[in-house]
Amino acid sequence: MIGRMLGNRYEIIEQLGGGGMAIVYKGRDTILNRLVTIKLLRPDYTSDEDFVRRFRREAQSVASLSHPNIVSIYDVGREKDMDYLVMEYVDGEDLRSIIKREGPLEPPTAVRIARQICDALDHAHENNIVHRDVKPHNILITKSGRAKLTDFGIAREASAATMTTSDTIVGSVHYLSPEQARGEAPDFRSDIYSLGVVLYEMLAGGLPFTGDTPISIALKHVQSCPDPISKRNPAITESLELAVMKALNKEPEKRYQSAREMSFRLEESLLGEDAGVTRVIAVDKEDMKALKSPVGPAAGRESHQRKLKPAGWAAIIALIVLVAAVGAYGYYMFVNVPEVEVPSVVNKPLAQAEAILKENRLKSTVKEQFNSNVQAGYVISQDPGPDGPKVKVNREITLVVSKGSDLQDVPNLVTLDVVNARIELTKAGLQMEEPPAEESSSEVAKGLIISQQPAAYQRAPRDTKVKVVVSKGPEPASRNVPDLRGMTLDQARAKLAELSLQLDEDKIYQTSTQFLSGRIVSQYPGAGEQAVDGTPVKVYVSNGPGPSYRDAEIKVTVPNDGVNHVVKITVVDARGTNDAYIKEHSPGERVVETVRYWGRATINVYVDNKLEKGQVVD
Repeated sequence: MIGRMLGNRYEIIEQLGGGGMAIVYKGRDTILNRLVTIKLLRPDYTSDEDFVRRFRREAQSVASLSHPNIVSIYDVGREKDMDYLVMEYVDGEDLRSIIKREGPLEPPTAVRIARQICDALDHAHENNIVHRDVKPHNILITKSGRAKLTDFGIAREASAATMTTSDTIVGSVHYLSPEQARGEAPDFRSDIYSLGVVLYEMLAGGLPFTGDTPISIALKHVQSCPDPISKRNPAITESLELAVMKALNKEPEKRYQSAREMSFRLEESLLGEDAGVTRVIAVDKEDMKALKSPVGPAAGRESHQRKLKPAGWAAIIALIVLVAAVGAYGYYMFVNVPEVEVPSVVNKPLAQAEAILKENRLKSTVKEQFNSNVQAGYVISQDPGPDGPKVKVNREITLVVSKGSDLQDVPNLVTLDVVNARIELTKAGLQMEEPPAEESSSEVAKGLIISQQPAAYQRAPRDTKVKVVVSKGPEPASRNVPDLRGMTLDQARAKLAELSLQLDEDKIYQTSTQFLSGRIVSQYPGAGEQAVDGTPVKVYVSNGPGPSYRDAEIKVTVPNDGVNHVVKITVVDARGTNDAYIKEHSPGERVVETVRYWGRATINVYVDNKLEKGQVVD
């Protein structure tokens, strides 16, 4: 999923975690260029159209909430068969991790966090939205210490679909209100009870109720009173303890009737301590009674037995019967049962693997997943494995069986640019092999894709890397490099430009007695060598002192044929090629001219542009 784009807008960057209902990713909104949190519903729930419809409706209603202590919902969408939720990205950690790492929190810190969550719940309750799943896992603490409540409105929709999943029960039942445990409809005061459990855990360093099974924990919420917090943490004052106990009252009408009321009471419970003065705080008699009465299941039943409705007792009786049945089943299934070694069935066909386990008096359960390395229908892994200890007969061995490669349709990338090709591959669940190959093409414009492998419209396993070849444009023409020796840099630059070549501006200067300062001494590629269009020619430039000059006397007689003639004398020396003399003369006239040259030179004499003679001088 990493690198995948959702809704042509949200890029998935990395996985942050996951739960029973969704997988959480860190993402980026490519339009607004900001980090976001993306929740992808697990396939078990996306296949339930009614669940998805209610999930989207509820999420859209929660998106209307705007509060600094509530994680904002930005968007809800669907990409093929994946439903997702886009939320505010919070740079911090959840409260569960903080409690686990630091143990009991200081009372001012715990109250500050609880009051911020009270503010968040008060805003939601005013908008007729009940959270239904307040727990430390859903409370995020930023690096600046701000508490933010997340997963609003999802719990109600998730409860019906997930209460049969054991890991979901274990994760939420510790914070379940008594009325929810009895099967009654929760309201705003159910959130207050759950927040009371969270506050208890922050102050005591542990949960008020624990048990071996989710059912036993739910029963304690209905029947039992928790240990006084001061018993676990003597630093807790009576006023704060009473404030927490009111939130944990079994009967909703005896709890705080609003989150705002709970926030005020928590503030009052700390003011006396902070100011060093005594304050009179209103104390509910029921709270004091719960705090000072005997603690335990029997006391809880005596105190609350009269309040349960017939439907509530029926639910409790059903739970007790279920616990008894589970206990009896466990006794007959697991006490004094012989043990066997687990055979290895990895890389075997499923039918053969099941037969082997059956021969060893073991059962099997099958989970399927895509795998490009293991043939479809063969076992990828097993749990428990053969290297572990012996297990009791009839133990279920989980077999992960290959569904083969998760084949995707390869899109046609030819004539697309690289950026759009990457987008198309991401949509298809594929990747581009980096870096793309390049080659010249006279048919496909520069920067566009010439070919791909696998070819378009074939099917390839998910995350396959598709190799593409990108056009560099037409093959450049080949040129003969001119001789630049003796030229100035401007002359060389102009000469190379005429041939679609260029001067390498990274010049190297060197001492030369052959060429004047500022003149080119040598070059690479050399004169007459082949180079393609655009090739830079590197030059070495003289910084002197250069050759000394000399004079040569040139004599020439103009033809005596009755017409005037033009005499031209050129000098090819360290300066390059220069015209030293040009003049028209009468027939038969004798010309004597002194010509100056630098270093070894060739002096040529032309009459009417026809070479008459040439000589080399040192």
